[in-house]
Amino acid sequence: MKSLEELRERINSIDEKMIELFQERMSVVSSVADYKRMNGMDILDENREKEVIKIHLTNLKKYSMADVDEVEIFLKNIMDISKNFQKKRIEKFCGYGGELEPMKYDSSCKVGFQGVPASFSHEALVGYFGDKVRAVGFDDFEDVFESLRNGNIDYGILPVENSSTGGISQVYDLLERYDFYIVGEKCIEVTQNLLGIYDSSIDDIEEVYSHSQAFLQSREFLKKHSRWKLIPYFNTAKSAEYVSRENNKHKASIASKEAAEFYGLHVLKENINYNNNNYTRFIIIGRNMICDKNSDKISILVALPHRVGSLYNILKFFWKNNLNMTKIDSRPIINKPWQYFFYIDFQGNVTKSETKYALQGIRTESSYFKLLGSYKED
Repeated sequence: MKSLEELRERINSIDEKMIELFQERMSVVSSVADYKRMNGMDILDENREKEVIKIHLTNLKKYSMADVDEVEIFLKNIMDISKNFQKKRIEKFCGYGGELEPMKYDSSCKVGFQGVPASFSHEALVGYFGDKVRAVGFDDFEDVFESLRNGNIDYGILPVENSSTGGISQVYDLLERYDFYIVGEKCIEVTQNLLGIYDSSIDDIEEVYSHSQAFLQSREFLKKHSRWKLIPYFNTAKSAEYVSRENNKHKASIASKEAAEFYGLHVLKENINYNNNNYTRFIIIGRNMICDKNSDKISILVALPHRVGSLYNILKFFWKNNLNMTKIDSRPIINKPWQYFFYIDFQGNVTKSETKYALQGIRTESSYFKLLGSYKED
């Protein structure tokens, strides 16, 4: 009979061989993880696990081995190790590097918006930040982006989508051009009103000033007054300010009731937008990506190879990972006729495994990929 020491040496020798085989196995497992990551597949495949155990236990019975239960436990442990390894490897490739904390701001924080007080953008700003920040108005959407890039403001707030007229293309294009992140959103109800000076009436009006979006949202009402000259202005509240300053009863503005009160105008006709459920979604942009456990919405920007099935190849990752896509919009790529950027919103959190798998799969299938932000849906 061999001594205990000899038996232990024998076990050590077997262990060395097992470690070599284990390393070889984990190398293959690593390739499996990469394949699953590239194809948006789940780590757990219960049918495959059952099949592996069945094959090996059948082989054991052929050789009349009695310790079947122990081998089954051994195989299950090995597969658990493999699954954990795959999870870590996939998350390493799909990892999120932002701050895992809520957005912070105080009275020293400056937030840029396009417009003036009593504009819808200013209303959204106050609705999101309250009176805790300093609001800084700008004439144009891009001025907000430039000021954020130059460090003159801490955040910006911009309209990105209206429930009646769709996406606001200029803001989408700016999101592609500038390297900022969406860190929050605010949705407000938008009611358009026809405003004039106090001694004017609808019959007096000849010219109407407002933002092009307000004209679109009020188009059914404006069709009834086709003789009016519609003059685009860069902001609804600014147009109200202009009409107030001109003090001309033949000029009117389309803006909010708050703008009428702020600039001393009279509401000639209220609620002229054709859609009574008229909402505008505003995004808050910042220099750094911020995400916390309560973030439940993600925005991405992608461009796709110009070939059959390329859009399907990214949309499948939402289905495979049980993620709900809430919006998709397209914008042309400059100097590439008939090729487009796709802006996509979906529900999820970038710290979650299923979201990481989807993002990595989409990144792999895209010719261009940009994570625009992970934030709390309003």
